[in-house]
Parts: sequence; C-alpha cells; structure tokens
Amino acid sequence: MQAEDVAELVRKELPDCEIQVQNDGNHYLVVAVGERFEGMSPVKKQQLIYSALNEQLAEGTIHALTIKAFTPAQWAARQGQ
Repeated sequence: MQAEDVAELVRKELPDCEIQVQNDGNHYLVVAVGERFEGMSPVKKQQLIYSALNEQLAEGTIHALTIKAFTPAQWAARQGQ
C-alpha cells in the first residue's frame, strides 16, 4: 500500500483536514492538521485516524502506524521552531 493510498483513506474520514503520509515499507507516519482537533485529547485524535484505517491494520496491510494530529495553530507553532 502506497502512502497516497493511506492518505486517501484518512481524507475520506477527515475531509476537513490536511493529511500527509510517509511510509517505510508497511510502517506509516500520518500527520493530520485540522480545526476539528481543537480541545481533543491526544487519544481522541488518534482514535479518529485509526478508525479510517481499522481494516488495513486488522489485515496487516499496515503493520505500524504513528499518528501526529494538530490544530492549525499547533502546526504553525511547530513549523516555526
């Protein structure tokens, strides 16, 4: 599965977010940026993204997944470092 395929699956669940995906084999890093994450705990943010990829995780297409989810303000502050 290509990184863009994973990004498309996440975008279907979170169409209001900017999604970036990198992969190394079947290990993926998903970065999501969106207003919807405002006030959410890190666990809730991860659950939203995991829900988009449950099938691929269950069948082993995605072996490992790292999730980083930010509000636009958090993302902008992080980019300014």
